[in-house]
Amino acid sequence: MLTPAADTCTQPAKVEVAIGALSAPVAELLGKTNPCTIPEKELRREQKRCRKCLVFSGANVAMQVQCGNAVRIIRADILDRDMFDPAPNTPEHTSWTMQLLARIDQAVGKGVMDRPMFPIADEEKAASIQDEEIVRSIGDGKYDDLFKGAPDKPSDLYRGAQVRAPSPSIRLISSAPFQPLDFIQPGYPPIAKLARIDGTVTFMIDVDRDGIVTNFTVQSGHPMLRGATEKAVNNWKFPKEAAGHRIQATIEFATNCPPKK
Repeated sequence: MLTPAADTCTQPAKVEVAIGALSAPVAELLGKTNPCTIPEKELRREQKRCRKCLVFSGANVAMQVQCGNAVRIIRADILDRDMFDPAPNTPEHTSWTMQLLARIDQAVGKGVMDRPMFPIADEEKAASIQDEEIVRSIGDGKYDDLFKGAPDKPSDLYRGAQVRAPSPSIRLISSAPFQPLDFIQPGYPPIAKLARIDGTVTFMIDVDRDGIVTNFTVQSGHPMLRGATEKAVNNWKFPKEAAGHRIQATIEFATNCPPKK
């Protein structure tokens, strides 16, 4: 599975590979269908049957079959009509293709349709699959012909997945008249980072006799950045000289992404 990113700065392209094995013989898997003998005219007719139907998933599903010395590409579009109609009357070849893909899905385990569209947890890291032969084949363009009508070629998505997004930064711009002894840096809210929300949060706080922060009040700053700021600032500790004082401080959040063109 290759996922293009709406914004490759905060959500780079992603490559996922799943491999499984089926114990059933080929004759059982294919049934009475020989994919090499399906007429191209029939495949095109089936794909055009429901042009005005709403697309359910947007999935671009294709099979690559070796037929002698030639390579055959068979597409299977997933449509709302097939998903929800009580009598969908799915065309013969599309129905066969989807049944075969369903068995393959069971062999490789949990599929992309069962997972969130994108991860937002900072701790979730992509597994390293750089040395797998199939991934290198994707980068070499071996599967580009599977998705001729797609806006992005698999090889382009693979190369995009190798570009790491810049790390966001958070820094204390000012804190007056006293600096905190224990500065707890806020975390960058995942949704704010994906939305490329930068900016500063300016706030007022009071310091009690033990140097503990009280009465946090935001003066300015994006709403998505305020909660993370308050959570961190409430754990700051100030020197005893700051007791009884009111502190004004500003924290800057930056995704460090280049401006959108």
